[in-house]
Amino acid sequence: MSSVTTPPGSLPADAPSPTAAIGPQTSFLATAGKSIRELPRLAKFALIVILIGVLVGWYLWTGRVSTDDAQVDAHITALASQVSGYVVGLPIDDNMNIKEGDVLVQIDPRVYKAEVDQAKAALDLAENEAKSAELQIGLTRGTTTHSTGGAAAQSESDAADYTMSQAQLERTATANLLQAKAEVESKRATNERAQADLERYKPLVQTGDVSKFQFDAVDATARVARHDLAAAEQQLAAAEQNVQIARASVSSSKARVARSQSLLLESKAREQQIPISEAAYKSALAAVERARALWEQAKLNLGYTTIKAPISGQVTQKTVNLGQYVLPGNLLCTLVPLDKVYITANFKETQMDHVAPGQRAKIHVDTYDRDFEGVVDSIAGAAGSRQALLPPQNATGNFIKVVQRIPVKVLVKQSSDPHFVLRPGMNVEATIYTR
Repeated sequence: MSSVTTPPGSLPADAPSPTAAIGPQTSFLATAGKSIRELPRLAKFALIVILIGVLVGWYLWTGRVSTDDAQVDAHITALASQVSGYVVGLPIDDNMNIKEGDVLVQIDPRVYKAEVDQAKAALDLAENEAKSAELQIGLTRGTTTHSTGGAAAQSESDAADYTMSQAQLERTATANLLQAKAEVESKRATNERAQADLERYKPLVQTGDVSKFQFDAVDATARVARHDLAAAEQQLAAAEQNVQIARASVSSSKARVARSQSLLLESKAREQQIPISEAAYKSALAAVERARALWEQAKLNLGYTTIKAPISGQVTQKTVNLGQYVLPGNLLCTLVPLDKVYITANFKETQMDHVAPGQRAKIHVDTYDRDFEGVVDSIAGAAGSRQALLPPQNATGNFIKVVQRIPVKVLVKQSSDPHFVLRPGMNVEATIYTR
């Protein structure tokens, strides 16, 4: 057998052609490319523009997420009364637009005005009592200090007088009294001798044994001795009386010493009134603060009788009427700030991969069949089911996976046309552009 040598780079005679090896799809593309190359230049340009538009549309369509589980929302303010009373003024009506600071409800203020006046009078009384207690501290301190000093000086003076009276008593008793007694004894002895001499001279003068002159001298001596004895006895009596007086003076001085010591102790005890006065002053200051707090509370209650709008908005859900008696906590009305509404859009958790604050959003409102511009403000920290009053629990084991919804807050730019007003509760469709 003879073999055929195939030159390098060439195919065998029985090999399939390249076109047949590529397949029908490649043949179609080659044919389509050939057809495109044969199109006019304008048609080629139009085809390129169409392809670019399709690519851009596909890019934009895949770069957004939408949900129809969205509603208009707002921070609705519920107004309630903080005090009780009859409604004497009601300048609002249902669905009325009001501004911040407008009077909504006026409760009868007369009782609360009287309470303010009473609290003010109690505060004035407490302040005057505090001033009196403050002055009493200085008065008590000055009085007790001077009284203690005077009592101490008087006690020292009385003690010195007592010592002096005791010394005088001793001197009178030991010296004057003893001297008087000795003088009486001496005079008595002299008198007895003189009287005895006189008795002896009487018979002698009658018998003439002694002269009249001698008898008269003895008689004179006897009379002088008797008078000297009487004088000595009087001096003794005076000395004894002086002793009694000295003893009485000693007793009086002792009593004065005891009295002055008692006054000194009393003055020192009265010094304890100083901290008592200071404590009374602090108590009076506390009473002043309490009275001032009651006065402030009374003024607050008086201010609560005039209920003003904390925000601008529209009055809804008005439940109060003129002349009605309201109690603290009773709902009066609600205020809806129509100029500060936003959108709460509940997106599926599978749509939240590329959602972030600051992204552009489009809000389609069903009521007006109109689109509004918006921007993503924030994303909730938990799914809506977790924020429910009773979060779902599954402890039985028959778990079924349910796609959760994540609330997204979207700020919306409202229309300047007053007809297109967004009201809380309206259904909308939210679309967020993630690219």
